[in-house]
Amino acid sequence: MDTTPNILVVDDHRDIRDGLTRYLKKNGMRASGVADAVAMDAALKVGSFDLIVLDVMMPGEDGLSVCRRLRATGQIPILMLTALGDETDRIVGLEMGADDYLPKPFNPRELLARIKAILRRIDRKQISGGSLAGRRLFFDRWILDTDRRILSDDLGDDVKLTTAEFRLLTVFLERPRFVLSRDQLLDLTSGRNAQVFDRTIDNQISRLRRKIERDPSNPTLITTVWGGGYSFATDVSEAS
Repeated sequence: MDTTPNILVVDDHRDIRDGLTRYLKKNGMRASGVADAVAMDAALKVGSFDLIVLDVMMPGEDGLSVCRRLRATGQIPILMLTALGDETDRIVGLEMGADDYLPKPFNPRELLARIKAILRRIDRKQISGGSLAGRRLFFDRWILDTDRRILSDDLGDDVKLTTAEFRLLTVFLERPRFVLSRDQLLDLTSGRNAQVFDRTIDNQISRLRRKIERDPSNPTLITTVWGGGYSFATDVSEAS
């Protein structure tokens, strides 16, 4: 079986799309290019890809919507291409579960380096479950099935988690009662250093609190440690 990374480039600009696929092939990867979300869906039905390079601005379904949809159904890594200086798209893309971003115009060598870094990180950290893979974990009134990625409450009702929320929750469950800074949380969940995207973690935590806290305005599970970051302030055990 061919283990060479297979990359799908989704960009409506033909010169960018064709140039990237040629460059990736020249540097030891398999690569295909498509112009929009419809063609991407068709390619995913017949091929197996290790990573998607996804442009934000496309005709039809835009890249942010595509990222949200892909994250609701799978774990394929996504590197988003954004307009230079469009910080909002980059933040939203990361919140929706993109693994990295690169503003246009970009150096193909940097894109290749980022792709390799993402693939190394996926192999190393096994993001789909990490050290919690294959386990059912109990905390407060919740049970998380890490293989099925289903969060259920004590009444048996399921709560849907986005990929970003699932990653964040598993990071906390692996480290209950530890204080984690924003930089640490960003690195553990997406492998990137924080800096201008500190508030990405804050936004993700706010969304996760709305799903698991009894009173999100007065959280008792994910607590804020002033000047330090956040802590998962409850015990975690194996579910029976």
